[in-house]
Amino acid sequence: MPPLPTYALFIVAVVACGLLIGINNIPGEWYQSLQKPPFNPPNWIFAPVWTTLYVIIGYVGARTFLHHRRSRAMRFWGAQMLFNFAWSPLFFGFHEIALALIVILALLISVYAFIAVSWQQDRLSAWLFMPYAAWVSFATLLNGSILLLN
Repeated sequence: MPPLPTYALFIVAVVACGLLIGINNIPGEWYQSLQKPPFNPPNWIFAPVWTTLYVIIGYVGARTFLHHRRSRAMRFWGAQMLFNFAWSPLFFGFHEIALALIVILALLISVYAFIAVSWQQDRLSAWLFMPYAAWVSFATLLNGSILLLN
C-alpha cells in the first residue's frame, strides 16, 4: 500500500475507534459521584487531548507499519491500542476501577516498551510517543488515586 493512504487509514481508524469508544462510554452520574484528587483536570480537557494523541498514535502506527511491519515495535503498538481501547469500557462502562488500573498499567508498559524498542530503529516515532507516555502516566496516577479515594 502506498504511504499516503496508509497514513490516512491508520489515523482515521484510530481516531474513529477512539471516538466510538468515547461516545459509548461517556462519564455520567457515576463518575461525577466519585471522589477525585485535587489534580483531576476538568472534563472538557479529555476530548481534545485524546483526539490529538489519537492522530499521533495513528501516524506512528502507519510509520511503524510501513517501515518495521514485523518488528517488536509493531507488536507493542498493537498491544497499546488493545489496552487503550479496553480502558474506557472497563472504567466508565463497567465501573471497574481496579481492573481499569491493571489495564492502564499494561497500557503504560506497552507505550514505554514501544518507545524503548523504537529508539534505535525509528527515533521520530519514539519521540512522537513521548507526550502519549506522559499523558498515560498522568492518567495512571489519576486512575490509581480514584481507586484509593473510592
